[in-house]
Amino acid sequence: MASGRTHENVNLVALGLLVTAYVFARLFDQPYSLDNALPRGARLAFLVSYLVGTFLVTPDLDLAKNSVRAKSHWGLLGLLWVPYGKLFRHRGLSHSWILGPLTRLLYMGLITIFFIVIAMALTSYFGFELHVAVRLGQSWEPLSLGALSGYFLSQWLHLLADGIRL
Repeated sequence: MASGRTHENVNLVALGLLVTAYVFARLFDQPYSLDNALPRGARLAFLVSYLVGTFLVTPDLDLAKNSVRAKSHWGLLGLLWVPYGKLFRHRGLSHSWILGPLTRLLYMGLITIFFIVIAMALTSYFGFELHVAVRLGQSWEPLSLGALSGYFLSQWLHLLADGIRL
C-alpha cells in the first residue's frame, strides 16, 4: 500500500503528463478546435477537482485514525471525516472504482446540507433570513463533466497505486 505522499506524487506526475499532452495537442491541432472541444471552464473544473481529489478527498479517508495525510490537509475540518472512516472499513467499499468516489461525494453533500440547515436555523433564531440559491447557467454540463472526470481520475489513480484492479 502506497503512502499518502506517494499517492500525491503519482497524481502530480500524471497531471504533468496530461498537461504536457494537452500543450502538444494544442501546438499541433487546428487553431482553436481543441479549445472548442474542451471549454475553458471545463478545463478549470477538471484541474480543481483533480487537485481536490488528490489532496483533500482521497480513498484513504476511510481510515478512522487522524494521521491520514488527506485529513491533515483539511486542518481542523479533518474531524468531519472521522464518521466516514467509522462507516467504511479500509479498502472496502470506499476503495471501489465507482461506488467509492460516489460515497465521498455523497458524504460531502450531506455535510454541506447539514451545515446549511444549521446556518439557516441559527439565522432564523436570531431574526435573520438566510436563503440559498443555486443558479445553473447554460455551461453547467461541460463544467460538471470536467469536474467529475478530474475527480474520478484522481481517485482511480489512487486505486491503481494501491494495486486494486478493475
